[in-house]
Amino acid sequence: MGERGRPRGFDREAALERAMELFWRKTYDGTSVADLTAAMGIGAPSLYAAFGSKESLFREAVDRYTRTRGGGIWEALEENADIHAAIARFLLATADAYTAPGVPPGCLVVLGAQHEVDGASAAHEDLRRRRRDNLRTLADRFARAVREGALPPAFPVEAAAAYYLSVQNGMSLLARDGADRATLRAVARAAMFGWDRWMAGDAAG
Repeated sequence: MGERGRPRGFDREAALERAMELFWRKTYDGTSVADLTAAMGIGAPSLYAAFGSKESLFREAVDRYTRTRGGGIWEALEENADIHAAIARFLLATADAYTAPGVPPGCLVVLGAQHEVDGASAAHEDLRRRRRDNLRTLADRFARAVREGALPPAFPVEAAAAYYLSVQNGMSLLARDGADRATLRAVARAAMFGWDRWMAGDAAG
Protein backbone atom coordinates (compact mmCIF):
# COMPACT_ATOMS: atom_id res chain seq x y z
CA MET A 1 0.00 0.00 0.00
CA GLY A 2 1.18 3.50 -0.75
CA GLU A 3 0.95 6.70 1.25
CA ARG A 4 -2.15 6.83 3.52
CA GLY A 5 -3.79 3.84 1.91
CA ARG A 6 -3.12 4.73 -1.71
CA PRO A 7 -3.55 1.61 -3.86
CA ARG A 8 -0.38 -0.03 -5.16
CA GLY A 9 0.28 1.08 -8.72
CA PHE A 10 -1.81 4.26 -8.33
CA ASP A 11 -1.74 6.18 -11.63
CA ARG A 12 -2.20 9.83 -10.72
CA GLU A 13 -2.71 11.03 -14.30
CA ALA A 14 -5.30 8.36 -15.06
CA ALA A 15 -7.14 9.22 -11.85
CA LEU A 16 -7.02 12.91 -12.73
CA GLU A 17 -8.42 12.16 -16.19
CA ARG A 18 -11.37 10.35 -14.64
CA ALA A 19 -11.97 13.20 -12.20
CA MET A 20 -11.85 15.70 -15.06
CA GLU A 21 -14.51 13.84 -17.03
CA LEU A 22 -16.70 13.54 -13.94
CA PHE A 23 -16.52 17.26 -13.16
CA TRP A 24 -17.13 17.98 -16.85
CA ARG A 25 -20.23 15.80 -16.87
CA LYS A 26 -21.69 16.63 -13.43
CA THR A 27 -20.12 20.04 -12.56
CA TYR A 28 -18.09 20.87 -9.49
CA ASP A 29 -21.21 21.38 -7.38
CA GLY A 30 -22.90 18.22 -8.58
CA THR A 31 -19.91 15.97 -7.92
CA SER A 32 -19.40 14.58 -4.42
CA VAL A 33 -16.20 13.20 -2.95
CA ALA A 34 -17.90 9.80 -2.99
CA ASP A 35 -18.52 10.21 -6.74
CA LEU A 36 -14.87 11.08 -7.23
CA THR A 37 -13.45 8.20 -5.24
CA ALA A 38 -15.71 5.75 -7.06
CA ALA A 39 -14.67 7.07 -10.47
CA MET A 40 -10.97 7.34 -9.59
CA GLY A 41 -10.77 3.96 -7.89
CA ILE A 42 -9.24 5.29 -4.67
CA GLY A 43 -10.39 6.01 -1.14
CA ALA A 44 -11.01 9.45 0.28
CA PRO A 45 -7.71 9.46 2.26
CA SER A 46 -5.83 8.74 -0.98
CA LEU A 47 -7.69 11.50 -2.81
CA TYR A 48 -6.75 14.05 -0.17
CA ALA A 49 -3.16 12.78 0.00
CA ALA A 50 -2.73 13.03 -3.76
CA PHE A 51 -4.67 16.22 -4.50
CA GLY A 52 -5.18 18.07 -1.21
CA SER A 53 -8.90 18.85 -1.47
CA LYS A 54 -11.85 18.68 -3.81
CA GLU A 55 -11.21 22.29 -4.88
CA SER A 56 -7.54 21.70 -5.65
CA LEU A 57 -8.44 18.53 -7.53
CA PHE A 58 -10.95 20.54 -9.55
CA ARG A 59 -8.34 23.15 -10.45
CA GLU A 60 -5.95 20.42 -11.59
CA ALA A 61 -8.75 18.82 -13.58
CA VAL A 62 -9.51 22.10 -15.35
CA ASP A 63 -5.79 22.61 -16.02
CA ARG A 64 -5.73 19.17 -17.61
CA TYR A 65 -8.82 20.01 -19.65
CA THR A 66 -7.27 23.17 -21.06
CA ARG A 67 -4.06 21.29 -21.95
CA THR A 68 -5.63 18.23 -23.51
CA ARG A 69 -9.04 19.35 -24.81
CA GLY A 70 -9.14 23.12 -25.21
CA GLY A 71 -5.73 23.88 -26.67
CA GLY A 72 -6.63 23.34 -30.31
CA ILE A 73 -9.43 25.89 -30.10
CA TRP A 74 -7.15 28.69 -28.97
CA GLU A 75 -4.21 27.68 -31.13
CA ALA A 76 -6.39 28.47 -34.14
CA LEU A 77 -6.14 32.16 -33.25
CA GLU A 78 -2.37 32.14 -33.67
CA GLU A 79 -2.01 29.57 -36.45
CA ASN A 80 -3.91 31.74 -38.94
CA ALA A 81 -2.23 35.01 -39.84
CA ASP A 82 -5.42 36.33 -41.45
CA ILE A 83 -7.73 37.58 -38.71
CA HIS A 84 -10.94 36.56 -40.47
CA ALA A 85 -9.60 33.04 -40.96
CA ALA A 86 -8.36 32.96 -37.37
CA ILE A 87 -11.77 33.79 -35.88
CA ALA A 88 -13.64 31.51 -38.28
CA ARG A 89 -11.31 28.62 -37.48
CA PHE A 90 -11.56 29.40 -33.76
CA LEU A 91 -15.35 29.00 -33.91
CA LEU A 92 -15.26 25.89 -36.10
CA ALA A 93 -12.69 24.29 -33.80
CA THR A 94 -15.01 25.12 -30.92
CA ALA A 95 -17.91 23.38 -32.66
CA ASP A 96 -15.80 20.28 -33.20
CA ALA A 97 -14.39 20.19 -29.67
CA TYR A 98 -17.75 20.72 -27.99
CA THR A 99 -19.29 17.80 -29.89
CA ALA A 100 -16.35 15.40 -29.79
CA PRO A 101 -17.42 11.76 -29.42
CA GLY A 102 -16.73 9.88 -26.22
CA VAL A 103 -16.57 12.91 -23.91
CA PRO A 104 -19.21 15.16 -22.31
CA PRO A 105 -20.60 17.85 -24.63
CA GLY A 106 -19.76 21.48 -24.12
CA CYS A 107 -16.92 23.15 -22.26
CA LEU A 108 -15.74 22.44 -18.72
CA VAL A 109 -14.58 26.05 -18.26
CA VAL A 110 -18.04 27.36 -19.16
CA LEU A 111 -20.21 24.67 -17.58
CA GLY A 112 -18.04 23.28 -14.79
CA ALA A 113 -19.74 25.09 -11.89
CA GLN A 114 -22.99 26.81 -11.07
CA HIS A 115 -22.92 30.50 -11.89
CA GLU A 116 -23.33 32.11 -8.49
CA VAL A 117 -23.70 35.86 -8.15
CA ASP A 118 -22.50 36.19 -4.57
CA GLY A 119 -20.39 34.08 -2.25
CA ALA A 120 -18.71 32.03 -4.93
CA SER A 121 -16.20 29.41 -3.82
CA ALA A 122 -12.59 29.31 -4.94
CA ALA A 123 -13.57 26.82 -7.65
CA HIS A 124 -16.16 29.22 -9.07
CA GLU A 125 -13.71 32.11 -8.95
CA ASP A 126 -11.10 30.02 -10.75
CA LEU A 127 -13.49 29.43 -13.65
CA ARG A 128 -14.42 33.11 -13.74
CA ARG A 129 -10.73 34.00 -13.96
CA ARG A 130 -10.22 31.54 -16.80
CA ARG A 131 -13.16 32.99 -18.72
CA ARG A 132 -11.77 36.51 -18.23
CA ASP A 133 -8.43 35.26 -19.52
CA ASN A 134 -10.19 33.87 -22.60
CA LEU A 135 -11.80 37.24 -23.20
CA ARG A 136 -8.40 38.90 -22.94
CA THR A 137 -6.88 36.41 -25.37
CA LEU A 138 -9.49 37.27 -27.98
CA ALA A 139 -9.09 41.00 -27.39
CA ASP A 140 -5.31 40.69 -27.71
CA ARG A 141 -5.71 38.90 -31.05
CA PHE A 142 -7.95 41.64 -32.39
CA ALA A 143 -5.58 44.31 -31.08
CA ARG A 144 -2.70 42.59 -32.83
CA ALA A 145 -4.66 42.65 -36.10
CA VAL A 146 -5.24 46.39 -35.64
CA ARG A 147 -1.51 46.96 -35.07
CA GLU A 148 -0.68 44.93 -38.18
CA GLY A 149 -3.12 46.93 -40.30
CA ALA A 150 -5.44 43.96 -40.89
CA LEU A 151 -8.25 45.77 -39.05
CA PRO A 152 -9.05 49.49 -39.11
CA PRO A 153 -7.81 51.67 -36.24
CA ALA A 154 -11.39 52.27 -35.05
CA PHE A 155 -12.14 48.55 -34.82
CA PRO A 156 -14.00 47.84 -31.52
CA VAL A 157 -11.52 45.36 -30.05
CA GLU A 158 -13.20 44.82 -26.70
CA ALA A 159 -16.73 44.59 -28.10
CA ALA A 160 -15.66 42.12 -30.77
CA ALA A 161 -13.90 39.96 -28.20
CA ALA A 162 -17.00 39.96 -25.97
CA TYR A 163 -19.22 39.09 -28.92
CA TYR A 164 -17.21 36.13 -30.14
CA LEU A 165 -16.67 34.80 -26.62
CA SER A 166 -20.44 35.04 -26.11
CA VAL A 167 -20.95 33.02 -29.28
CA GLN A 168 -18.49 30.40 -28.04
CA ASN A 169 -20.12 30.22 -24.60
CA GLY A 170 -23.53 29.89 -26.22
CA MET A 171 -22.25 27.01 -28.34
CA SER A 172 -21.26 25.24 -25.14
CA LEU A 173 -24.80 25.53 -23.78
CA LEU A 174 -26.30 24.37 -27.06
CA ALA A 175 -24.01 21.34 -27.10
CA ARG A 176 -24.94 20.45 -23.53
CA ASP A 177 -28.60 20.66 -24.51
CA GLY A 178 -28.07 18.21 -27.35
CA ALA A 179 -27.13 20.26 -30.40
CA ASP A 180 -25.04 18.27 -32.88
CA ARG A 181 -21.85 19.26 -34.67
CA ALA A 182 -23.64 20.43 -37.81
CA THR A 183 -25.75 22.82 -35.76
CA LEU A 184 -22.74 24.27 -33.96
CA ARG A 185 -20.82 24.64 -37.20
CA ALA A 186 -23.80 26.51 -38.65
CA VAL A 187 -23.72 28.83 -35.64
CA ALA A 188 -20.01 29.40 -36.24
CA ARG A 189 -20.59 30.33 -39.88
CA ALA A 190 -23.53 32.58 -39.00
CA ALA A 191 -21.37 34.45 -36.49
CA MET A 192 -19.06 35.46 -39.34
CA PHE A 193 -21.82 36.97 -41.49
CA GLY A 194 -21.38 40.40 -39.93
CA TRP A 195 -17.63 40.50 -40.44
CA ASP A 196 -17.71 43.10 -43.23
CA ARG A 197 -19.56 45.51 -40.96
CA TRP A 198 -17.00 44.94 -38.19
CA MET A 199 -14.27 45.61 -40.73
CA ALA A 200 -15.91 48.86 -41.76
CA GLY A 201 -16.03 49.95 -38.14
CA ASP A 202 -19.84 50.14 -38.10
CA ALA A 203 -19.93 48.62 -34.62
CA ALA A 204 -17.58 51.24 -33.16
CA GLY A 205 -20.46 53.35 -31.99
